This record gives sequence, C-alpha cells and structure tokens, in this order.
Amino acid sequence: MSNGSYSLATSTWDEAEYQAIQRVIESNMFTMGPYVREFEEKFAAYTGSRYCVMVNSGSSANLLMVAALRFRKENALLAGEEIIVPAVSWSTTYHPLQQYGLKLKFVDVDGDTLNYDLQALSEAVTDTTRAIMVVNLLGNPNDFDAINKIVGDRNIIVIEDNCESLGAELGGRQAGTFGLMGTYSSFFSHHISTMEGGMVVTDDEELYHIMLSVRAHGWTRNLPKNNLLTGTKSDDAFVESFKFVLPGYNLRPLEMSGAIGIEQMRKLPTMVSERRKNAEKFLELMRDYPQFRTQKEIGKSSWFGFSLIVEADASFKRADVVRVFDARRIDVRPIVAGNFAKNEVLRWFDYEIHGELKNAYDLDVNGLFIGNHHYELGEQFEILRAALNELIWPANR
Repeated sequence: MSNGSYSLATSTWDEAEYQAIQRVIESNMFTMGPYVREFEEKFAAYTGSRYCVMVNSGSSANLLMVAALRFRKENALLAGEEIIVPAVSWSTTYHPLQQYGLKLKFVDVDGDTLNYDLQALSEAVTDTTRAIMVVNLLGNPNDFDAINKIVGDRNIIVIEDNCESLGAELGGRQAGTFGLMGTYSSFFSHHISTMEGGMVVTDDEELYHIMLSVRAHGWTRNLPKNNLLTGTKSDDAFVESFKFVLPGYNLRPLEMSGAIGIEQMRKLPTMVSERRKNAEKFLELMRDYPQFRTQKEIGKSSWFGFSLIVEADASFKRADVVRVFDARRIDVRPIVAGNFAKNEVLRWFDYEIHGELKNAYDLDVNGLFIGNHHYELGEQFEILRAALNELIWPANR
C-alpha cells in the first residue's frame, strides 16, 4: 500500500463497508435509524460506557458535550465560568466553549507526552476553575491518576476530547471514559471511519437524555417515554412530534454512517494492535536520530500518528524536514493545530494564558507529524529512513 510514498491516511474499508451501504440503500431509510442505534450500542460496549450518542462529526460531538453541561438541572456549566484547556489541540476543542460563553484558561503541554504539563496544570487550577477539558493527543491518554489528584475533592467537571485516541488505554480503562463525558471522531483519517461521524459517551443518564434532545432540534421526539429531561412524555405522538424544550441543532448522523460504523467496530481491535506494532518499529527506528524528539507514551497509546520535534541542536530546521519529506512523498502536517493560543480567532474569546506556553510554542515552531496505519509500514519506514539520512548527511544524497 505504498507506491513509493508514505501517506497520512488510507481507507480502512473493504467489501464489508460497501455491503453495509448497500443494505441502507435497500432499506430506503437514509437518516438516523436502527443502524445508528446498533452502532451506538456497540460503541458504548467497547468503551465500557452506559450510553453513546452518535453525531455527524467529532466537532459536533464536542459541541453536544458542552451543550449538555449547560442544560443539566444541577451544577450546570454557565457562561463566564472558567474552563482549563491545553494550548495544543484542534480548533473545535475550543470553539464550542467560546460559543457557550465560557472563559478559557490555556495551559502548556508537556514537551514529551504532548498532553498536559502536569505541573503547569496543578498551578493553573484555582478556586475559580469550574471545568477541565482534557485532550488525549495523537492517541496518547493523559495521566488521569495525576489529574484526579490535582482536582481532589473540588467541584471541578472533567471532560475529555478523545477524538484522536480511540482505543487508547490507561490502567485497562478506555481513554474517553475518565471524565463525565468523552468525545470521539470517526472521520476518514481516524482509527475508524464512517464517512463523517462523532460520538459522545457518558454514564450519566440525564446528560444522555439532554444530548438526545439537543442532537435533533431540541425536541422531545427521540427521548424515552420516561426521561430525566421532561419527565413522562405524552402518548400522543402528534403532540410530541414538534415539542421543543432546549435550544438544539441538527447534528444527526446518516444511517449509512451507523451501518459502516458497525463493520468498523469489528475491525477496531486489530487496527489498534497493528498501529501499536508500527509504533514499536517507529520508535526503534528513531533511536538512530537523536536530532528529533518523539512522543512519550502514557499507558497504552493507540498511536493516531507519529510526532517529530526538531531538537534545538539539530543541524537543520523544520522547513528542511518538510522540504525533504515532500520530495520523498511523505505526507506531513503540523502537530494538530500547534499552539492554538497564537491564532487570530482568539479575539472572539474570553480567555487568559497561564504561564509562557513554552512547550506549545516549541512544537508549534519545530514539530510535525506523519501518519500511522492499520497495516505494516515496512516500506514506508524505509522511505522515512532515507529522508532522515538525507537531512543528517545531505552531502551523501
């Protein structure tokens, strides 16, 4: 699967997914239906969660998660309250927080794990902190034992953006399940792919019922007869069909995405194990190139991709790496969105920055990442080695 190149992502579909699409076509029901419900049940079981709500993207999953916190009856997360966020993540980790009026406090990441700098996080948490958004970056779970100690017995809500880290584990527990809610993405380049798609898991029944309503217009139609949002629904379907109780959206997934997801879940354990095998070989290869720093694993990463940060004493710069990699057809990207606090969009945010964000700045300027896949990367790693050798010994090209 190389063709002399090293791609960022490849399809995980085969005939099973195409047959799943065909079954949906034959059912003549294309919007959210029984296949989505079955996928939600299988996903909840895989993560060890009581509930799963599927939506149309990981970004929508984050929006739905934040909305659910705003609309719950007790301990709601209100506009103006402080939520701590890591300085490195994707844009839609942050945007729903801004859209619900929260005050963001940006905290640095660790230069090795790329997750929270635990010392900086400990210092950033104060009596005004109401929530912490934990982002498990590039497949790597955070140190939740340490985070729980930082939180202690304070009334601080912990939620997880696990969109890049499906299948990651810490102490035998799935990443995305350590917080009150956790989100996942099933976009093309992620561990499973359902065209577009996202999921939220939780063990909290009230939050689950809120999300069922907010996902579809804020109406009651998709709620169980007895629920923790409205109590007992009327038996009159006509009355309930257009009864709106929350400011909602249309975040519903396609029935095709649910059907594809069912097939993808069957493959997921093998896909994660193959990614871990590739990671072992990648880390072994990179021991020959101390000019780069690679991500340090916490627990059992599911290795979304492989980060490379150019060390200060290297004889080349990141721009040189990008140039050589491009020439050798190795796809590269910044490490997620880099230091998000540098972006112009923050003029729309209520926020503050804790400390200097030194490590976030370093990976923003000197870092990049390359792909991992669900199959062996022998030929790809030879292409990578040749590119690294060219950087270090350019005269031997």
